[in-house]
Amino acid sequence: MIELKIVALFVLTAVAEILGCYLPYLWLKQDKSPWLLIPAAISLAFFAWLLTLHPTAAGRVYAAYGGVYILVAVLWLWGVDGIKPTVWDAVGASVAFIGMAIIMFAPRNH
Repeated sequence: MIELKIVALFVLTAVAEILGCYLPYLWLKQDKSPWLLIPAAISLAFFAWLLTLHPTAAGRVYAAYGGVYILVAVLWLWGVDGIKPTVWDAVGASVAFIGMAIIMFAPRNH
């Protein structure tokens, strides 16, 4: 059950980071309102705070988080950008996610 909570926290963290970067993208590339920078900053601050909630070494969290970020970014590509991922997108995201699982859930001698 703890594994599910860790993955859910990583997914929430990834959404916060992607949203925090996507909103300025909308302002800079699609001529949306600069007011989007306010929720973007809040989202990025939330992202940084979420990373502190993991009960393991920061370097391990950052390394493992990258795998979940890749998976969520590919899902964002599909759900938000409306671009269907390729088989290679899915394979790459799966490999990254498996890497996260190895980093986070491998047995350790403390």
